[in-house]
Amino acid sequence: MEPFAYARPTTQAEALGLLGRSFEEAAILAGGTDLLSLMKNYVVTPKRLVDIKGVKEFGGITSEAGGLRIGATATLQELAGNAEVQKKFPGLAAAAAGVPSMQIRNLGTVGGDLLQRPRCWYFRNGFGLLARDAKGNSLVPGGDNRYHAILGNAGPAYFVNPSSLAPVLIALGAELEIAGAKGARKVALEKFYRAPHSEHQREFALAANEFLTSIRLPKGAEQWKSAIYEVREKQALDWPLAAAAVALRMDGAAVREARVVLGHVAPVPWPARGAARALAGNAADAEHAAKAGEAAVAGAHPLSGNKYKVQLARVAVKRAILAAGRA
Repeated sequence: MEPFAYARPTTQAEALGLLGRSFEEAAILAGGTDLLSLMKNYVVTPKRLVDIKGVKEFGGITSEAGGLRIGATATLQELAGNAEVQKKFPGLAAAAAGVPSMQIRNLGTVGGDLLQRPRCWYFRNGFGLLARDAKGNSLVPGGDNRYHAILGNAGPAYFVNPSSLAPVLIALGAELEIAGAKGARKVALEKFYRAPHSEHQREFALAANEFLTSIRLPKGAEQWKSAIYEVREKQALDWPLAAAAVALRMDGAAVREARVVLGHVAPVPWPARGAARALAGNAADAEHAAKAGEAAVAGAHPLSGNKYKVQLARVAVKRAILAAGRA
């Protein structure tokens, strides 16, 4: 790990003043469960860490007239254990509780999960976000791509988005609140992620002199029945191989409107609009859930080593729909 300066601001204004013009100049520290690992492996080498855990306004989970506010530094365990979240947004509570490590749930933050860097082993071993060799050729298509993308993987990005919370938050219509040197702004979580086209881009729309302050679920989000289903290789500390988050608005026994978002199968959380259309007007039963699962992976293009993910994603969608229908 390279030497670095450490700052612990207590106000938003102070924190903003400590950020730099590049991610190499300063990095935000919250739970640190991902950042410190990257620093130990010299993947990122910020000159200053800005610890925002002391900024009280960035924490907490509160119900407001306009919906639910989740502070960026609220921990995954706080989210999983919050009674209101459990009652109104069971899919979100399940996503947070599904992180297998108790240590990570108690240290890791909601904002940190949403901004988590890809778990791609090429990236983690110093080959860059786009995993290229010295000649600029991608290492992924002809390499070990067991855990890489099956959707949105036409290149140059082949990694998968690793967030546990993003799929269900997108399905519930979440919006991010971001503070920066030029003022505050809001962005729909669905539009926050992107597949980079160069090593100079990040996989999310956040500038070096900005940070995430809170996540908001809109008024009426509690009317959607939500669920998530994840498939892991092992039950111990591990990231899912595929996941599906579902939010349903019901009209009696029929689905009035559906949102289906896949996780861990594309460089961004992947809205499966074909699956949502397959559910509209139908019952959330096994037959229609299976058809939605087929529609969700209709555009998949697996690589040489990850064809198995197509079936996992198909099953995850089906089981998430059935779980949401029972909620």
